[in-house]
Amino acid sequence: MPVRQAVGCVLASSVVATESVPPFVNSAVDGYAVRAASLVGVPVQLPVVGEVAAGAYTDHVLQLGEAIRIMTGAPVPAGADAVVMVEDTERIDGGAVVRINRSVEVGSALRGIGSDVHAGTTLFEPGTVITPAVLGVLASINVRDVVVHPRARVAVLSTGDELIDDGSALQPGQIRESNRTMLFAALVDAGCEVVDLGIVRDDEAALEQVLRDAAETCDAVVTSGGVSMGDYDVVKAVLSRIADMRWMQIAIKPAKPFAFGLLGTRQVPIFGLPGNPVSSLVSFELMARPALRQMMGHAVIDRPTVLAVATDGLRRRPDDKIHYARVFAEFGPDGRVHIRSIGAQGSHQLAASSLANAIAVVPDGDGIAPGGDVATILLSLG
Repeated sequence: MPVRQAVGCVLASSVVATESVPPFVNSAVDGYAVRAASLVGVPVQLPVVGEVAAGAYTDHVLQLGEAIRIMTGAPVPAGADAVVMVEDTERIDGGAVVRINRSVEVGSALRGIGSDVHAGTTLFEPGTVITPAVLGVLASINVRDVVVHPRARVAVLSTGDELIDDGSALQPGQIRESNRTMLFAALVDAGCEVVDLGIVRDDEAALEQVLRDAAETCDAVVTSGGVSMGDYDVVKAVLSRIADMRWMQIAIKPAKPFAFGLLGTRQVPIFGLPGNPVSSLVSFELMARPALRQMMGHAVIDRPTVLAVATDGLRRRPDDKIHYARVFAEFGPDGRVHIRSIGAQGSHQLAASSLANAIAVVPDGDGIAPGGDVATILLSLG
């Protein structure tokens, strides 16, 4: 794909530089190009025989006892072997002469050909993520197209007659759709191309058609709700019939119910997330996001995890589950990451969890004492 469209994608082939950067010897500073031997016995005064700016050049061959005014990035004139910084000089006679107060060694303030990149060098291997900085390097060596792992094209949908998203007033029994909106953004953040299938009403035939169509055009499908044990839900009824599904109860809190399956002739993965919004978000982070990133060629598929300090501790009761507590993380004066609970931890309390920038992994037991260490998944920091 065109390199400018590939930010966030993962290279699928090596990139070998076909050009050197810089392509010519240029000045690292604003100042005066000289021959170092001209500065014996500083201070000295030299006639200024020319000027060269970035994007320009001069064909004058610099002689001993001459100086040429030069700007950062400009080609160093033939004959020059050093540049004196402007801070070490004084202009005389309106700039016709320069007084140089400091001597320099041969090679001072010169950027050699290929001092950043040499032509023929393998710059990036397969698996490299194209960050903005990598994009800049690719542009600097005139790479126009790159071979990358494609972004996963992921369908996301909500189901339920009770859901509305048109901004109208709530009627009795209605709630505003939020999971699909949240998951859409989470998928974009993960680097996916997202297809929003909207709200599908509680109609098995309609839902089946939507899912089958998605399996033909997308690389994965994400749903939320209808995955709890014993639920009779349209999503569960349809997927149980048309896909190879696994309905699970995982020993974690929140996000205990989870479903995964394969649909259609292309065996497209389906991630069935819980309906409670916090559970949906946590299960996406733990299960769906790493899988989707692996599909897109990422070598590192998990969020970074650090051993953080639970400043105020994290309380819990034994229940044979690992708790994923939503917390706020920041660096402390000791250079370590410190966390504190965001408060309400209910699986339906998304407003509180929206302020979290990390998830603390609290093992079964009585929790983490104040000042204790706890493994913490960083969602963002800083």
